[in-house]
Amino acid sequence: MGDQRHAGPADIPLVARWGTEHPRAPLVVALHGSGTSEHSLIEISPWLPHGPVAYVTVRGPLQLGSGYGWYTDPGDGPPDADDLRLTCTWLLDWLDTEGDPDRPVLLIGFREGVTMAGALMLTAPERFAGAGLIYGALPLDSGLPAGRGVLAGMPVFLAHGDADVRTPAPLLARTWEWLAQESGAPLWAERGAGGGQLEGAVVGHLGTWLGDRLDHIRAHGENPLPDGDEPPWPSVPGGRLPARGGPPPETTTTVPQHQLTQHAPAARQDELWTRVSHLAGVTTAPATVGVEGTRSLLLDRADATGPDAAYLLPDLGEFAHLHPDGSVHAALPDELAYDGIAKGWVVPHPLAGIRVRSGMVLVPGPRDEEEVGVVAGIVAAAHQFATG
Repeated sequence: MGDQRHAGPADIPLVARWGTEHPRAPLVVALHGSGTSEHSLIEISPWLPHGPVAYVTVRGPLQLGSGYGWYTDPGDGPPDADDLRLTCTWLLDWLDTEGDPDRPVLLIGFREGVTMAGALMLTAPERFAGAGLIYGALPLDSGLPAGRGVLAGMPVFLAHGDADVRTPAPLLARTWEWLAQESGAPLWAERGAGGGQLEGAVVGHLGTWLGDRLDHIRAHGENPLPDGDEPPWPSVPGGRLPARGGPPPETTTTVPQHQLTQHAPAARQDELWTRVSHLAGVTTAPATVGVEGTRSLLLDRADATGPDAAYLLPDLGEFAHLHPDGSVHAALPDELAYDGIAKGWVVPHPLAGIRVRSGMVLVPGPRDEEEVGVVAGIVAAAHQFATG
């Protein structure tokens, strides 16, 4: 049987639900793979967090044989942009009817459900507080907004399997690379065995990530979204953060987070350390958290009046630390973190908005003399945030 849209723009989706019915509780929307239905993802419910959270799985609007899908089968090419847009509008209109309009909404996508989740994320990133994406690819060639930093503030969990033959390998690779280097999302991404069938370990990891994200939302609210004019950087030469030249470096997508390419020369690292270790009130020590050789920048919290969010380790007064590869972990105000993401100077921590605050970032090490000044200025901005 060919593709046939069984639900039109005015039709209410068919769904399956579990969890709380409270209209203000966080809502997790699960999107199935092609050829299945809203019931196929209920089997993962034992691995997902319980408590004050609502779950809903949605049936795709297109009949695909004995199951359902989200868009006409594109073969090995990208989904049709108009088809995706129609289904996006249908889902977003339905979400408008799902309880309190200010409730946090998170997405889970499986296989082609990842593509649909991605279309929603790119179309209306302000609507979603996070996304778990399993064994699928984003619609990056379907005409949707995909500029640098478009997903800043939206934590993402990504799982790919070595044995996944259903999604073309180039689409999987591009999804991973774009999320890690261009999207601006705090990304936790892992590759493992399997991919032919949904692996229990992957669902377990998703459940842990989702539980931590929900706990963070309850404690701190949703991550602020990028908004407003370009912020000033008084500590950076020229008072504005310039765009970083060239492609972004590769970084790890789990912990410990560190830089994999474009390492800073030793002389530039030494110069950077000299500058940042002489900021007012700073003392240094070997780091208690981080790879061997990491050096901490510390403030006495009896004198520094910045909030806990300005510190990597609030109890120790650690507001930044320098890794042996020349990269720096620091905590920035959200507006500076997002500006740094958009201009290629910072990478969100994989657990930003999950287990650490949303402004925790990795700053790639300086490649030349000019970049020493910019990176030192970014660390100085973290110092200003921490001193209050």
